[in-house]
Amino acid sequence: MFESRMNRLCKQLDKAGIDVALITDDDNVYYLTGYYDYLHMEFGRPTILVVRSHGSSLLITPTIDLNSAEATARVDRIAAWNDGMGREWRQELPKALEGGVRVAIEPDHMPPVVRAYVDEQTEASPCADVTPILADMRKVKSDEELQLARHAGQVAGAMMAAGRAAIGDGVPEYEVAIATAQAGTRKAAELLNAHYDEADMSPNTHFLQIMASGKEIIKTHHRASTRIMRKGEPVFLCFCGMTNFHKFKLGFDRTFWIGKIADQSQAAVYDVAVASQKAALNALRPGVTAESVHAAYASVIEDAGYDYPFRCGRATGFSFLETPQLVTGDTTILEPGMVFAVDGSVTTDTFRAQIGDSFIVTEDGYEPITDHPKSIADVIL
Repeated sequence: MFESRMNRLCKQLDKAGIDVALITDDDNVYYLTGYYDYLHMEFGRPTILVVRSHGSSLLITPTIDLNSAEATARVDRIAAWNDGMGREWRQELPKALEGGVRVAIEPDHMPPVVRAYVDEQTEASPCADVTPILADMRKVKSDEELQLARHAGQVAGAMMAAGRAAIGDGVPEYEVAIATAQAGTRKAAELLNAHYDEADMSPNTHFLQIMASGKEIIKTHHRASTRIMRKGEPVFLCFCGMTNFHKFKLGFDRTFWIGKIADQSQAAVYDVAVASQKAALNALRPGVTAESVHAAYASVIEDAGYDYPFRCGRATGFSFLETPQLVTGDTTILEPGMVFAVDGSVTTDTFRAQIGDSFIVTEDGYEPITDHPKSIADVIL
């Protein structure tokens, strides 16, 4: 799998007239080599994947992670560097860049200190951008990736069910977060043991639980806190950062109420949110533009008298945000095998309703990856 991706990239580099690509985005390093969970630039230790259109591949990574690199990275050569010794990660780069080669980088994902050094080495010939090539390669998922997506959906479903069960009058938000993390981890471990050979892949969920209750529900990315939830209040659960199974990411959200809807005006807002997602799904199929799906969703919200909304959705995969996005201005034609998080959402001054699921675009429509009830009757706990 990784070897075929690397070969595809080399062919695309050659077609674009690029001699060497320097890959520094964690997700792309994994996508191409299988190498992951190293200490990267956040710890002052860059890892750089050097891919030549014609020639061997090179992984430059800290010595502290050499054992992991040797066990997982599908590359021709690994060059390890140690803190404070010689020129560190700079030692190998001049060799890769010499001879007037045309170099491509990921401008938005290259650590500034590495970018400054590369710019010095390539001053005579400014670097190209390899990001669009990699993004295009990753748009349509392989069968192996689609299996990961479906399993990620099972992990997300386990987390949502556990979160729903933990919500209640008098319960602090953090108890919900504990319940979702445990359920997701156990489901992921079950799937890893049953379907995968990689013993080192962690089943633990990632990210802090996004949730909000009561008056805090208008805070879109609020994390679970010590706040005590009360009967009649709305509660929002989002797993867009936590649904990360075998490094494959999804989007998944629901809005609930505890016991009853104390403010009945919220029910009408929620119904519009559900309708907006339904409109998007009615438009979701191969052959249409990404922005047309967003337009269908947005028209429902605006026709109901609410403000023009944020994007309807985004492609996901080994990154939380991939291309295309379901948003105005993205004219990408949808294809079978693409994976999207698709939302329905309405925001007012005092309330916010959001319903989100993930889907695979199929030959004649879409396949749901996540599933949880969304009718008003079903989300009053």
